[in-house]
Amino acid sequence: MSELALRAQKLDADDELAEVRGRFVLDEVVYLDGNSLGALPAAVPGRVADVVRRQWGELRIRSWDESGWWTAPERIGDRIAPLVGAAAGQIVVGDSTSVNVFKALVGAVRLAGGPSGGSSADSVAGSSAGSAAGSVVGSVVGSSAGRDEIVVDATTFPTDGYIAESAARMTGCTLRPVTPDEVPGVLSERTAAVLLNHVDYRTGRLHDLPSLTAAVHAAGAVAVWDLCHSAGALPVGLDEHGVDLAVGCTYKYLNGGPGAPAYLYVRSDLQDRFDSPLPGWNSHAEPFGMRSAYEPAAGALRGRVGTPDILSMLALEAALDVWDGVSIEAVRAKSLALTDFFLECVAAYAPAGRVESVTPAAHAERGSQVALRCDDAGDVMKRLIERGVVGDFRHPDVLRFGFTPLYVGFSEVERAARVLGEILAAG
Repeated sequence: MSELALRAQKLDADDELAEVRGRFVLDEVVYLDGNSLGALPAAVPGRVADVVRRQWGELRIRSWDESGWWTAPERIGDRIAPLVGAAAGQIVVGDSTSVNVFKALVGAVRLAGGPSGGSSADSVAGSSAGSAAGSVVGSVVGSSAGRDEIVVDATTFPTDGYIAESAARMTGCTLRPVTPDEVPGVLSERTAAVLLNHVDYRTGRLHDLPSLTAAVHAAGAVAVWDLCHSAGALPVGLDEHGVDLAVGCTYKYLNGGPGAPAYLYVRSDLQDRFDSPLPGWNSHAEPFGMRSAYEPAAGALRGRVGTPDILSMLALEAALDVWDGVSIEAVRAKSLALTDFFLECVAAYAPAGRVESVTPAAHAERGSQVALRCDDAGDVMKRLIERGVVGDFRHPDVLRFGFTPLYVGFSEVERAARVLGEILAAG
């Protein structure tokens, strides 16, 4: 047994999260694609069976009240909140990430008083500001009709870019795509909203949410963050850093299942002014009043739209049980240890020059994945999967490996790197 394999066994023996692995349905495959679809939590099948057979099959429509279906979006949002550093009452679950990006971005422009006609300066002046960062935004948001520009991460996941372009057309704004590093330099009195990804989906680069949010606020604009590749993998600190709006999916590190509903975060002191572009009946102050005039519900509920997708939502609720007793700080510590060890093993096992890491080496700039550039990445990933190591391929030349600390161990990491080295050596 190699020295690295022996070290992996020792690291596994000392792992404080090792017992959490038993909360998932797993096999002998080394699963390093949890940044695309998380593994199945063991509690989910039984819970879903109960929802289908008893709640839907027997109680039927009574389950909206008796089984708590109606309040699921905000109840599950409150369970996600601690994982992203938010107090209760600020997250609502429902719709896809794309739909929530649209709601958040158009809502951000309206908060900023952009050309579509957002909240008035008077309504802003009369509102309370929760955090220090929030008070900066609260004193400026809605005060300038000249805010007609949306800044978006030019390297973002494609859908965010598509949605941003559509939101710009809808609100009469211009779209300014830049890299996250360029954001502070392009902010101005014209900036209405800034949409950024916390972790780059290709490289795993972690962007500086605190400093970028502060820069956006200093310019009087609204910060919108996409947390798809960070929620459940590392601390986010939405409240601590005064983030205005945020969205995220739940099928990656939160293990909610394929197509699980996404979520929308609206900071508490902005909720009474958040003007969603999708005012559905579920976000009405009196949803069963069936009035022709729309009146938004109070709080984060105004982020709801239509009837909740109950089956997938309650599967997500069951999946979140794996977080009982788990701190996000412990998850982050293990994530960094796993990615460090994987990079060390790849350096030891892979032939020189065959792969190059495009993931930052610095912990402060790294999410919970490692991306390796490789000329024949597509073929290499196929061979890895054939040998029981599952990552994914990103066009044109990236091998992407996601490390979910709740169920990935160090021995699996060593095995993945060793198999990768053998495949690369074989040509």
